[in-house]
Amino acid sequence: MVEDDEGHARLIEKNIRRAGVNNEIVAFKNGTDAMSYLFGPDGSGRTIVGTSCLVLLDLNLPDMTGIVILERLKSNEHTRRSPVIVLTTTDDQREIERCYDLGANVYITKPLNYESFANAIRQLGLFLSVIKLPEVE
Repeated sequence: MVEDDEGHARLIEKNIRRAGVNNEIVAFKNGTDAMSYLFGPDGSGRTIVGTSCLVLLDLNLPDMTGIVILERLKSNEHTRRSPVIVLTTTDDQREIERCYDLGANVYITKPLNYESFANAIRQLGLFLSVIKLPEVE
């Protein structure tokens, strides 16, 4: 989860847990730390190959935009299949289209309807447990 607002981060995590998801949530308050984690020490992105990694991404971060992270994730051969849910206050139609064009799987505008969000997470979890994403070597 890449979210600089601690209040939003707590609400998102609370609702993920309410949806019955018990996976580890690794939280980042800025894009730099998130990118270091996602792409690993060598910057290749190979560190998340073979793992189940869902990225919850805010677009408005203190050090970079979430668009930069989304572009890099979706253009990297090792990370491009990782699902990305954009959670942001930006409701500009051009920005929404841009995120989908770059490969975002879901775009949700804050403030969230947390019951709908929890349900979407539950459904996505079921989907990912049934569908095996191809791995990149």
